[in-house]
Amino acid sequence: MTRTRATAFGFIAILLWSLLALFTVGSAPVPPLLLNALTFAIGGALGLVWVARSGGFGQLRQVSWKVYAFGTAGLFGYHLLYFSALRMAPAAEAGLIAYLWPLLIVLFSGLLPGERLSGLHILGATVAFAGAALIVGGRLLEGGVTLTGSALAGYGLAFLCALTWAAYSVLSRRLGEVPTASVAVFCIATAVLSAVAHVLTEATVWPQNGMGWLSVLALGLGPVGLAFYVWDLGVKKGDIQVLGTVSYAAPLLSTLALVLAGQAQADLRLLLAAGLVAGGAALAAWASAVAKRLESGAIRPAKGG
Repeated sequence: MTRTRATAFGFIAILLWSLLALFTVGSAPVPPLLLNALTFAIGGALGLVWVARSGGFGQLRQVSWKVYAFGTAGLFGYHLLYFSALRMAPAAEAGLIAYLWPLLIVLFSGLLPGERLSGLHILGATVAFAGAALIVGGRLLEGGVTLTGSALAGYGLAFLCALTWAAYSVLSRRLGEVPTASVAVFCIATAVLSAVAHVLTEATVWPQNGMGWLSVLALGLGPVGLAFYVWDLGVKKGDIQVLGTVSYAAPLLSTLALVLAGQAQADLRLLLAAGLVAGGAALAAWASAVAKRLESGAIRPAKGG
């Protein structure tokens, strides 16, 4: 698989994650961990189909238990921290902190073998983050920042959430030879752990109508299903720096989906955020293109002095 095609698969994950908020609203009042268990069970079942079509179940026996532990910890840990953060702190502030993960991916990727982090990558990530901040943190200007003890703990969990997903994504690059089919096991194990945590900590509330069940199914097939498989391909084989920066489009596209569904209202802030996200992504993509041309000798660096 080419680097360009793998990067395109990563873009599919970002598009699917943009529907996460819309389908989550539709799945109410299912509690978070039960929703996690249901959707990851669907995502795991989808993965079994992936396994059958990509080499059979025998390939899973070649994967180390350490890889399975790593993947499960990444998926389960991220969602547990995310849901807990949004319970303890205001959603706007906690969501903004959690969305530091694309910036951290871009920065951490510079530590990977064969990857080079330029000033344009950092500038692009920063510009795109400003756009994400306008979307996720827009309500901060209206209500101010909450700094109670519970909220502060929630902010801390949100930052750990960002670190968890950034580390999972970047370290997945080091597992390039591990088949993407292994993500099916990550999903199934996450579903089991979430079900256990739900029984211990939550009251069971099922979807109330057909739309609720359809939303759960859509989550499991898309944002909490297929998205993880194509993201795995993207971060292992694609341009991880561009993917990290373009990930800022997720909160923007999520807001657009809510606007189209009548759950949010478009305004000047949305348009400005769109420009910042697009501009930041373009800077990162340009930086990667320049780096590739330098490596291939198509262009030569300017001489100093």
